[in-house]
Amino acid sequence: MPELPNRHSHIITQGDQRAPNRAMLRAVGFGDQDFGKPIVGVAHAHSTITPCNAGLGDLAAEAEAAIREAGAMPQIFGTITVSDGISMGTEGMKYSLVSREVIADSIETVCRGQSMDGLIVVGGCDKNMPGAMIAMARLDIPAIFVYGGTIKPGHLRGRDLTIVSTFEAVGEFSAGRISRAEFEDVERFACPGKGACGGMYTANTMSSTFEAMGMSLPYSSTMAAEDPEKALSTRASGQALVALIERNLTPRQILTKAAFENAIRVVMAVGGSTNAVLHLMAIAHAAQVDLSLDDFERIRETTPLLADLKPSGRYVATDLHRAGGIPLIMRLLLDAGLLEGDCLTVTGKTVRENLAEAPSQPSPGQEVIRPVSHPFHPDGHLAILRGNLASEGAVAKISGLKILQMTGPARVFDSEEACMEAILGDRIQPGDVIVIRYEGPVGGPGMREMLSPTSAIIGKGLGDQVCLITDGRFSGGTHGLVVGHIAPEAAVGGTLALVEEGDSVTLDADRRLLQLNVSEAELARRRSAWTPPAPRYRSGVLAKYAKLVGSAAGGAVTG
Repeated sequence: MPELPNRHSHIITQGDQRAPNRAMLRAVGFGDQDFGKPIVGVAHAHSTITPCNAGLGDLAAEAEAAIREAGAMPQIFGTITVSDGISMGTEGMKYSLVSREVIADSIETVCRGQSMDGLIVVGGCDKNMPGAMIAMARLDIPAIFVYGGTIKPGHLRGRDLTIVSTFEAVGEFSAGRISRAEFEDVERFACPGKGACGGMYTANTMSSTFEAMGMSLPYSSTMAAEDPEKALSTRASGQALVALIERNLTPRQILTKAAFENAIRVVMAVGGSTNAVLHLMAIAHAAQVDLSLDDFERIRETTPLLADLKPSGRYVATDLHRAGGIPLIMRLLLDAGLLEGDCLTVTGKTVRENLAEAPSQPSPGQEVIRPVSHPFHPDGHLAILRGNLASEGAVAKISGLKILQMTGPARVFDSEEACMEAILGDRIQPGDVIVIRYEGPVGGPGMREMLSPTSAIIGKGLGDQVCLITDGRFSGGTHGLVVGHIAPEAAVGGTLALVEEGDSVTLDADRRLLQLNVSEAELARRRSAWTPPAPRYRSGVLAKYAKLVGSAAGGAVTG
């Protein structure tokens, strides 16, 4: 094979002064013939903290072997992870979004510190995935992402289960709608093995966007973690990375504005997580691409919902994979003129070339994917709302809702815990607009996901009768009439901080409006009396994060 680029000439060239550098590399397996080969970082987030990451070490070993066979020198290193599912509803959830930045910083630090020639990252959970992509965009060395794979669904009495089933079961049991025995069975059978949460929640949404952007191999984003094809795809990814190094094809050549727009199209078409908005904004910032919330709204208006996936649909990611996966979704969008086909990808080919062999129509007999001519909904499900409560913007998931407008009295809570206590205590009534504030990037700090209260609302049977708005986030598993990412957040003086119990609040998804129905004079009076709350943390990671983090409208980035 031709000689590959090598950034290590400054540490491994011949010369007595470089002997210590070479000696260190010999100790980890380098021979005389290896010093001229490119050195490739193999980053992974293996841990037994969560099933999402429990198999990543084995996949990293597959990538390592493939890279070595292809003529490069792999060096494995690890990074952290936090399990959103385990920390959900606790103080620990404040560290989830923070971990995205820690992961990005750690990968950047190792690759820059060791002058890596290329990078492959094996990730499988909500934050190690965008964290990896942020690092790749910053580094701009040849790189490829490998998704650890989705979990297979659990089964109970003829229905598929996911982790969200357990959160909703809390509300159902509290409301007396299921027995304790059924409640405990849901917990026992929801998660049958390794892999990331099985619906079109945040992990599967982000894997789909990475494939759509061209940073992962076709079909890789919906494979099950425990299926043999996942290991084969990982080996193929390692081989593809060495080819990228040979061509010096780097992420910023792939992560163009058009690539981000393709990713947004796919998110809308599959009914993806609200977190995709936050993470794509952050990745675009790292890639120096001008992306705004207005781009999401513009693309939403012309993108049909093509997949019937949980949380608001019926199927899980493994069903999507069997039906044709993301390549089928992309081919349908491409043929409809809704996708940019000339974007480069990590295969070395364009999107259009990658999709040449993908089916042009969904196969008959399956109900997971519909053609563009007969979508589940004519436009996308993630709407950007504005108004005096969200002058910088807010994100709502609106597909599948029975009601798109609501005006009701505000029920105000300054923490997730206080709201959860009210829901489980039956103090929330139909028509209420629940306000959870001081949970934003600065105020939390960390912008916790509100899966526990939203699932409890669904479990209580109030999903179509109340609205919940917050400066925090939502899990990809959340559904119902909810609005998150409200910016400016309460902790920095956003209007959300001025809402009082019983105030009239309007959510109108059709008009993209989130409005506090209080006069400007009264708001001015309240604003003059408002003082910022004292920081909840004065030292440690969360204190540093609160000082650095920016608005959710810009992706909640720290630099």
